[in-house]
Amino acid sequence: MEAAMDLMRRMPPVEAEHALQSLVQLLPHHSQDLLSRVDQPLKVAKDVEVNKEFLLCDYNRDGDSYRSPWTSAYYPPLEDGAQPSEDLRRMEVEANSVFSIYRDQYYEGGISSVYMWETESGDGFAACFLIKKDGSSSADGRRGLLQHGLWDAIHVIEVGEESEGEAHYCLTSTVMLALTSVDKSSGKFSLSGSITRQMESTMEVVNGHMTNMGKMIEEMESKLRNGLDQVYFGKTKEVVSTLREPLGMLTASSFTGQAIQSSIISDMLSRR
Repeated sequence: MEAAMDLMRRMPPVEAEHALQSLVQLLPHHSQDLLSRVDQPLKVAKDVEVNKEFLLCDYNRDGDSYRSPWTSAYYPPLEDGAQPSEDLRRMEVEANSVFSIYRDQYYEGGISSVYMWETESGDGFAACFLIKKDGSSSADGRRGLLQHGLWDAIHVIEVGEESEGEAHYCLTSTVMLALTSVDKSSGKFSLSGSITRQMESTMEVVNGHMTNMGKMIEEMESKLRNGLDQVYFGKTKEVVSTLREPLGMLTASSFTGQAIQSSIISDMLSRR
């Protein structure tokens, strides 16, 4: 199991689903643990009753059916599917409304879903905040060179009630990124990866749980975006610049590279 989890942490998100299916076939006795512990790219379904899309994950799944955050109905229909309590359901409806505004402001579109459920200990609850943004090229080509782009964010918060009007929050966030660009001059370029971080905090519940959870998610997403920018884009830029230094940069290494280039060109011309 440890080796399987280590393998999945190194697997590109675009290949995660295929790799997970292979591992489940190879380790059927660990299938439940693998399906619950491995984050997969989010899939989309539609609630036909309100004509709204929602995201599928392990936290709104019961058997082979998935619960919609809009009507709390299961698709495919399931008569005895798990449901949150009335208080949690009211908070869930409010969270979906607020999180839709957050998604539009930060992502300028996409799909979001929020699910809540009681914890086994009975002294708190848990919530899952999901965002999916598809940045693939549109029909009119407004995305430029980006042929395929995908951002999946999964935020799971465990809330434990404490004394004196305080609550303890434990947030685990995972972001999966996949990009593919195609250009005649540079060819095809693909970049994909995932990053997971955790944060804990004890805060007063003066303004309600929604305010505290929203602050933590906003802070965590900022850290994850900066981390992805430094780890993936920054490292890729560094490698490309090392392999082929741009002409015109006044550094010793650049002069060396230009000198070698000039020598090769002179040698080729002399052989003609």
